[in-house]
Amino acid sequence: MSGLRILDQSVASRCAATVAAVPDWPCRAGCADCCRSLAQLPALTAPEWERLEAAVPPDHAAAVAGRVATVLRQASGPYTCPWLDPDRSVCLVYEARPLACRTYGFYIERDQGLYCQRIAGRVERGDLPDLVWGNQAAIEAQLDRLGPRQTLRERLSGVPGPAASP
Repeated sequence: MSGLRILDQSVASRCAATVAAVPDWPCRAGCADCCRSLAQLPALTAPEWERLEAAVPPDHAAAVAGRVATVLRQASGPYTCPWLDPDRSVCLVYEARPLACRTYGFYIERDQGLYCQRIAGRVERGDLPDLVWGNQAAIEAQLDRLGPRQTLRERLSGVPGPAASP
């Protein structure tokens, strides 16, 4: 089994546990708040890019290409994910989405929440005291083993990503 698939399964398990513990968790189909306000372009490993690119539905390829071009013209975020269907608020590549998307809202890094305002409000109110968050640093370390990462801009310009950590 590939390293990416193992990571997917681990993340899916953590996310399922979160949703089981908090049934009204906001991260679900129809909520695209984070997809509409990316602070930066996600940096993906080659296996993530390959999976993502292969998953674009042919009938949406032209629209995605247009949204990619729009994102690349922006000097800075917030960005809207080009793989988001803006009319239906659904991810066109949901099963192939990057680990950054899979972990957002469910993982933290050294007590720093990586989540939207909906979840942040609940954290601030103390509504989630017993929640077991995923460890983002551990996910990042495992991703580093899959190779260097490239942003969308780097991927399309042919610029190699930074060297992978040993």
